[in-house]
Amino acid sequence: MVTRRRALVFGGTGQLGSQIVRLWSDIDVYAPTRAQADIEDPVAAQRAVNEAAPQVVVNCTAFNDVPLAEKEPGRAFAVNAYAVERLADICAARPCLFITFSTDYVFDGMLGKPYTETDDPHPLNKYGESKLAGERLVLARSSPAYVVRTCGVYGTGISTSKGYTFIHRIIDLARAGQPLRIINDQTISPTYAGHLAVAVRALMESSAPYGLYHAANEGAITWFDFAQEGLRQAGLSRTIEGISSDQFSAGVMRPKFSALENARLHEFGLGMPTWREGLTTMLRDKAALSP
Repeated sequence: MVTRRRALVFGGTGQLGSQIVRLWSDIDVYAPTRAQADIEDPVAAQRAVNEAAPQVVVNCTAFNDVPLAEKEPGRAFAVNAYAVERLADICAARPCLFITFSTDYVFDGMLGKPYTETDDPHPLNKYGESKLAGERLVLARSSPAYVVRTCGVYGTGISTSKGYTFIHRIIDLARAGQPLRIINDQTISPTYAGHLAVAVRALMESSAPYGLYHAANEGAITWFDFAQEGLRQAGLSRTIEGISSDQFSAGVMRPKFSALENARLHEFGLGMPTWREGLTTMLRDKAALSP
């Protein structure tokens, strides 16, 4: 496959987008701000693609505030489904490769083991429904596109939408001597954005056919155990209180077991490091990037 030399990244200041900008250093990456190219604005999105003339468009934007999506489902679908559909159409018309991301929340968590790409989705909330709709709208087209499901993405900086990331919040609270109460009955595959950026680059330059793929750090772990390992690797010793998801859910249903298996990546000789390696790499990168 021909190496792609120019990429347009929507959401380039977020957890994943910023890592793509950082790690795809041998590619000419254009990452406009939301003010410059809001994907909800069809004219702005088209203009950005025309100006960048990319070989690949990567959509890292999302409406990922799960509780707010329950209150504003129209907005969630506007960003996670209909804007994604328009981007897919813009890329098909050029043509250029389109890559967009989905979530473990398309599953209901009842399987009891990591989900593969062939497992039937059944979202429990509006956020999951909107992301599943976006998946299906892209995959219904015959144009070149990868839809990449991932899980629990975190990076080296704070999330622009939430104001924090889980592991950084836990470390900051521990250092401040604040009480730590973490969900112990939700199992996930927490994924370092830097590893995801590398995996997606490998996928698009492989011989893997277009379609749906899972890409998450390998392994399944509860949020509670993930927090404990994060504190251990940060050199902190603190007691964490385990709580149930019902105590935290704020009225929103979430899957109890939504870890992902990278089955299709493995078919093509690709893969991801483990979730523990993800933590190690993130902490090392954060230290290296700190002023």
